[in-house]
Amino acid sequence: MTSVRISGRINGIEWSGEVEPRLLLSDFLRSAVGLTGTHVGCEHGVCGACTVQLDGEPVRACLLFAVQIDGHEVTTVEGLAEVQPGEAIGVEDLHPIQRAMHEAHGLQCGFCTPGILMAAEAFLRANPAPSRDEIREAVSGHLCRCTGYHNIVEGVALAAERLAADGPAADEEGDA
Repeated sequence: MTSVRISGRINGIEWSGEVEPRLLLSDFLRSAVGLTGTHVGCEHGVCGACTVQLDGEPVRACLLFAVQIDGHEVTTVEGLAEVQPGEAIGVEDLHPIQRAMHEAHGLQCGFCTPGILMAAEAFLRANPAPSRDEIREAVSGHLCRCTGYHNIVEGVALAAERLAADGPAADEEGDA
């Protein structure tokens, strides 16, 4: 099969290479790029485990082909933390949504967690002060068999509180 050359940014790093036109984005990220945090569950776009961000918007990586990211920015769960590839990661390096989910016990087996994190991060950028009902709606497209969703909702709410406290308005108040 003929390969297609693609390029773009993955977790803030320029990437280019050859891919087969039929290669799914989820398989590309896991096998070609080595970012195994993108999990593959149902392979039909139903479970949400493979959710990544394409140009800042959540998408199901199992429903896209790798060639579709040509010229775009992809962010995976590995791109949330504040570390360089290959560096050891500490709790202080985690994104606020990652820390909050950990502290609120919003994960158990962890299989669904990367997709939920990617969707929740984008949701909180669009809605920085959500109600619990809005959070439930935002994560409703993700299947989790372990937590019953209560702790996931609490984790997203905790992250929203912390992000609001650390946000631009808090910085401006501190400068006054």
